[in-house]
Amino acid sequence: MEESERAAIRAASKEVSHEVNTLMNAEAIDSLKQMQHLILGRLQDSNAVLSHFNEYSENCYADVMADFSKNTRLLKSMKTDLDYIFLKLRSMKSKIFATYPDAFPNESLEVVDTRPDLEVPVCEESQQGHPSPTVTHDSHQPPTV
Repeated sequence: MEESERAAIRAASKEVSHEVNTLMNAEAIDSLKQMQHLILGRLQDSNAVLSHFNEYSENCYADVMADFSKNTRLLKSMKTDLDYIFLKLRSMKSKIFATYPDAFPNESLEVVDTRPDLEVPVCEESQQGHPSPTVTHDSHQPPTV
């Protein structure tokens, strides 16, 4: 029984493999292999180009990172200094107005700060519909020289 079972399985295996072989002809299989090799070559070329670009980008970033950090610190310092200067100017203007009420025209009394607040993310500004006015901070330090 066991011998006849093995023979039946062997015959079925041969029949299945023969049917699988006849599903596609050899030319179609060779054509598929050739296309796969072509696609593999293109993907390897793309990978090499992207690797080269990543190395180049990394080198460029390393070159400009120090200057970018320095300029960012400088801009933040300048903003702090300008905020302090505008705070002092507003206080001087209010003192002059208190002493000499006729010194300024009526429309210059209201100080409307329409500068955008650069510390608020852009998405919050767009949700509000308009840029938020800059909040004056009372704890400004004098400008550093």
